[in-house]
Amino acid sequence: MSKKLIFLAIPFLFLFFYSSSAMSTTYNVQGFGAKSDGSSDCTNAFLSAWAAACASVSPATIYVPPGRYLLGAASFWGQNCKNNAITMRIEGTLVAPSDYNVIGGKGNWIKFESVVGLSIYGGTLDGQGTGLWDCKNSGKNCPRGATSLGFYNSNNVLVSGLTSLNSQMFHIIIDGCQNTRLQGLTISAPENSPNTDGIHIISSSGVAIMNSHIGTGDDCISLGPGSSNMWIENINCGPGHGISIGSLGLDMQEAGVKNVTVKTVTFSGTENGLRVKTWAKPSNGFVSGILFQHAVMVNVQNPIIIDQNYCPNNGKCPGQDSGVRISDVTYQDIHGTSATEVAVNFDCSKNNPCSDIKLEDVNLTYNDQPAMASCANAKGSASGLIEPTSCL
Repeated sequence: MSKKLIFLAIPFLFLFFYSSSAMSTTYNVQGFGAKSDGSSDCTNAFLSAWAAACASVSPATIYVPPGRYLLGAASFWGQNCKNNAITMRIEGTLVAPSDYNVIGGKGNWIKFESVVGLSIYGGTLDGQGTGLWDCKNSGKNCPRGATSLGFYNSNNVLVSGLTSLNSQMFHIIIDGCQNTRLQGLTISAPENSPNTDGIHIISSSGVAIMNSHIGTGDDCISLGPGSSNMWIENINCGPGHGISIGSLGLDMQEAGVKNVTVKTVTFSGTENGLRVKTWAKPSNGFVSGILFQHAVMVNVQNPIIIDQNYCPNNGKCPGQDSGVRISDVTYQDIHGTSATEVAVNFDCSKNNPCSDIKLEDVNLTYNDQPAMASCANAKGSASGLIEPTSCL
């Protein structure tokens, strides 16, 4: 019962944002020298507008009019702000430098650190990542790439109606945050773009991701160590690698993932659907209290998968056995088509078998025939209509 109470509260955590700008002072970035020609560097103008909004003792709004605004690496710090109600209303497009080296080694393109009560409405982020992807795919020595939008150690953040295109690397990162709501997002990068995860969450609690379309070259949404009380609902994912918990267990001392609900999701042509992935290494990490509910698979290679033998290039995986303990994972009302014969694959740790895995009303087919299921070191139960036949 306590789990339900936590999650039912999440969609309503941010209602106060909608009235926060009613009496606010507005700071137009053009008033600080920003030009909407797509070629004039507007970084200092945006930072100056932020400084003014941050110094306001009353709620403040930063307004970005229509047009294209060239922005270099920009960090917006909130620890000294005099109000906890800054709104950014973006009607234009923020454009990253076309030379990927300018921000490629910075880690983040647009970064918010230690902010409280920030709301971002609308706008488009154009990461212009094509050049860096080409460099990486050619095997040349390239910078790692920048995440387009990062939130760090922040509380009560709302992002609504944002579009993120062609990020160099991850589109959005939530790291060390509490009570964050992402809604109505459109995230897009080609299927062959490397490491362009849509939304990556780590060491955060109380995050809701809702009503969004995500298509990337990597995970649509990935939950890293320390993710808890997550609510993910009404997501269209594809192309991409699906929705993943993990990878986990890279380090011996690692926070677990718990209390996660993923519901009403459609996967179209993705590599995976609902995935849990852990390194084949000793670790004290764990996964517990996971509900995957009401998912539709459309030609998905691995609709349901737990992979505890993740070890790319066979490196740094002594004994090839994961220490991450996976328990209390429920798959409820999952149906659609698999692009491979094995639609359900539980490949769990030999020394730490998966436990309390529940399949309820699962119906997955391959080439108009019942798909297959594969289980290794997994224990659980199945009820209702189950196709493929359960191997638990």
